Amino acid sequence: MKKTTIYSIIIASAAMFCACGELSNDYTTYPVTVELKYPAGSPAGPTSGVLVKLTGSTGNPVFESETNEEGIAVFAVPAGIYEVSSSSKEAVDNYTYNYNGIKTNIPVTAGRTDKERISLELVVSKSAQIIIKEIYNGGCQRNDGSGTFQNDKYVILYNNSEKQANLKDLCLTVVTPANAQATNNDYGTDGKLSYETAGWIPSGGAFLYFAEDAILQPFEEAVIALANAVDHTVTYRNSINFANESYYCVYDPLTYTGHASPSDRIPTSHYLKAHKFATGTMFIVSVTSPAIFIFKPTGGITPQDLANDTDRDNYHGNTVSAANKRKKIDVDWVLDGVEVFTNSSSANKKRLTAAIDAGYVYLTHYYGHTLYRNVDKEATEAITGNEGKLIYNYDLGVDGHGDPNGIDAEASSRNGAHIIYMDTNNSANDFHERTEASLRYNK
Repeated sequence: MKKTTIYSIIIASAAMFCACGELSNDYTTYPVTVELKYPAGSPAGPTSGVLVKLTGSTGNPVFESETNEEGIAVFAVPAGIYEVSSSSKEAVDNYTYNYNGIKTNIPVTAGRTDKERISLELVVSKSAQIIIKEIYNGGCQRNDGSGTFQNDKYVILYNNSEKQANLKDLCLTVVTPANAQATNNDYGTDGKLSYETAGWIPSGGAFLYFAEDAILQPFEEAVIALANAVDHTVTYRNSINFANESYYCVYDPLTYTGHASPSDRIPTSHYLKAHKFATGTMFIVSVTSPAIFIFKPTGGITPQDLANDTDRDNYHGNTVSAANKRKKIDVDWVLDGVEVFTNSSSANKKRLTAAIDAGYVYLTHYYGHTLYRNVDKEATEAITGNEGKLIYNYDLGVDGHGDPNGIDAEASSRNGAHIIYMDTNNSANDFHERTEASLRYNK
């Protein structure tokens, strides 16, 4: 999460002239030709429909034109000094590539011809199209308060873009040790993780993956039940009802024998497969403090290829045993990751490197709390059609420390709004602890 259509993030019509006042019809214009230059090796290349702007220095007139199939935009503008710029996005293999370029102090004078061409060098940056929206792993209280129930874990993935995505071959896994407060033998005497600069991150024990096409429309989510995918509310009213035909679940009895048969409302096409390379009867996600990440192999490598590649074998602390076996996952494949610390211990240590998650977020387990991603307020409010649909005064943060942007994402979505979530590569900025699971009422 391959598409070749590039769309502009600026909404405008082609070749439109914008200015604060009316422009006289009796002025002389000169041709300006702009060619977009894409970085070597980037997924995008010259294509039609990309918006290019010429902004004048006098009175700030703005001319806009779209590129042709060769990546060339043509203008006719009055003499003056101009700035040329372009900003666009492309969704490729579950990433969003952002292309931006600007060049200033361009003179347009009498005698200019259409043979003169301005090359606009674009710079590319990458962000994940698919992100982790919510993690529920801490369990809940039993009805009478006599104990806890922990077999209702889930993760929600989200298409944080305006382009369709396919989750096929996307993988979900955890880093071992399973708990942040556990002894971590990956740390050397220098206080750094042994794989910090190695270009890979360990998948601990197993990874799950989408074996079939799974299309996520823009701003759509995929719920993945990580344990037993049934209606738990029948027995535990504080738990989750997974009897939903749109949900996904972990059910691969040839690999894991500990997962109960899922609800018959979940179609078999929504069963995630598993590749296991350590011992265990279930896919294990820590109740207190998991380090979760999602990735998608590239270069023609499939999840099966990855599982069979013995050169990628690794062991926690280099202690060779079936329980410690892991797989090396290229950091460049990682779409998103979240480091969870427990607030019941001061011995937490990071397992995800800064390239994946530069921070961490705390969780209070056993009380039905979740880790929920914060809303990107500016980007969400800028979406056409969201005006009047966004619900504010969000108040589900633990101890009043919720989403600082104040938008109630779940209520707004039910009201027809589209949400863009924060993605700064730092879970301390991007997430908050929420007092109630978003799936609590099986919306």
